[in-house]
Amino acid sequence: QVQLVESGGGLVQAGGSLSVSCAASGRTFSNYVMGWFRQAPGKEREFVAAISRSGRVRYYADSVKGRTAISRDNAKNTVYLEMNSLKPEDTAVYYCAAGQTDGSRSPASYEYWGQGTQVTVSS
Repeated sequence: QVQLVESGGGLVQAGGSLSVSCAASGRTFSNYVMGWFRQAPGKEREFVAAISRSGRVRYYADSVKGRTAISRDNAKNTVYLEMNSLKPEDTAVYYCAAGQTDGSRSPASYEYWGQGTQVTVSS
């Protein structure tokens, strides 16, 4: 089992920046590919970003590419998501997830999920 706990969400104005983090415990963190997903009210959960086990390879959704950076610190068992130039359409609950399939953008590929953290971008 892997337990994931997100933190760092909040309210930010459009154009601002926000970072969220996800602390993992349980099994060896570096054995897992990590991803960030988001879900807005009435919408399906969608892929935001993913990072390989080593942290050397990163994947982004087109909607956030150039504005978002995913990183991980395997010594701290933590994955981060830094978001810049935020837009109201970025408003959602952001979830981190752990899985085994490198680069997967499908929620079904991820075994473990955090409880989510709310990010709200005001216009």
